[in-house]
Amino acid sequence: MMDSNRLQKGAAMSGSDLPADRVGWIGTGRMGAAMAARLATAGVELAAWNRTRAKAEPLAEHGATVVDTIAELADRDVVFTMVAASADLEQVLTGDGGLLRQAAVPALVIDCSTVSNESSAAMRAACAERGAEFLAAPVSGNGKVVAAGKLSLVVSGDRAAYDRAAPLLAIVGRASTYVGEGETARLVKICHNLLLGVMAQSLAEITVLAEKGGVPRAALLSFINDSVVGSMFTRYKSPAYVRLDYTPTFTPVLLRKDFDLGLAAARAMDVPMPIAAATAQLIQAAIGAGHSSEDFAVLLAEQARAAGLDLKPEDTPVDDGLGS
Repeated sequence: MMDSNRLQKGAAMSGSDLPADRVGWIGTGRMGAAMAARLATAGVELAAWNRTRAKAEPLAEHGATVVDTIAELADRDVVFTMVAASADLEQVLTGDGGLLRQAAVPALVIDCSTVSNESSAAMRAACAERGAEFLAAPVSGNGKVVAAGKLSLVVSGDRAAYDRAAPLLAIVGRASTYVGEGETARLVKICHNLLLGVMAQSLAEITVLAEKGGVPRAALLSFINDSVVGSMFTRYKSPAYVRLDYTPTFTPVLLRKDFDLGLAAARAMDVPMPIAAATAQLIQAAIGAGHSSEDFAVLLAEQARAAGLDLKPEDTPVDDGLGS
C-alpha cells in the first residue's frame, strides 16, 4: 500500500509509482473539483463529468479530460462520485444515463459523498448486479484542506477493493482509514459531522462569551489553538471567526442534512444524543434566519445576535494551519 503522506502537496508521482488505472470523476462541486484536481495534477489519467460542465472545465488546466455525458466514463477502471445527497448519487449511478445503465461499467466505484446508509447499500447492490465493486469513502475536510493535502477518508467495503484503491486514495488525501464491510464508513462520517456541528456551536458560544467580556476573538482563538483542546478544525476555522468571513465551504443546510441522518441513526439504535439534538435546533434557527448559503461558521453570528453582541471583523493575522 502506498504511503499516504507521499503526496502532501499534490506533486506529480514518478512513472513507476503512478497508479495504472484510468479514472473517471462524477461531481465537481467545491470538494469534488479540489479532490479530482489532486489526481489530475499527480498525473493520473482522469476524465470528469459534472451536471454543469463549466464547473468541471477548470480541471482541464490540470490535465484532465472533461466529458459531456456520464456514459463517457463507463469504460474507466475506477470512477469516483462526489455529489450532494442520496438522490444525486442514485441518479448518477442508476438514473437515466447513469453509470450503471451503460453496456460496460467500471470495475470499481468509489463514492465520497455523505449519503444515507440505505442509499449507499442500494448503490452497492446495484454495482454488484453489474459485477462492479463499491466502496463507501466519505471524507473529512473542505476545499482548502484538500488543496493542502490534509484531507482524510474513511472507507468501507470489500477489503481487496480497498487495497486496490489505496494508491488513488493516497493521492486524494493524507490518510484513509478502513473500517470494515458494508456501510460502516457512512456511520463513522455521520458521527464525525455530528461532532463537527457541536464543536462549531460550542466554539461560537465561548467566542461570544469571551468577546462580551472584552477579549478579542483572535486572542481567544490563538490560545485555544495552542492549548490541549486545539485541533486542525479550530485552527482552520479561526480566520472565519476572526474576520467574519462566511464564504461557504460547508453550508448549514448540508450540516442539517447530516444531523438529520445522525439523529435518525441514534433513534434507530436507541442512543440518546441530547447535545446533538440541541445543536440541530440551533442549526435550524440559523437557516430560518436566512443563513442557508453561507458557511456554517455563521453559527457565530446567530450566537452573537442572541447575546446582544454586535460583531465587527478583526483585522488581525490568523494562521489557519493550512499554509494559506
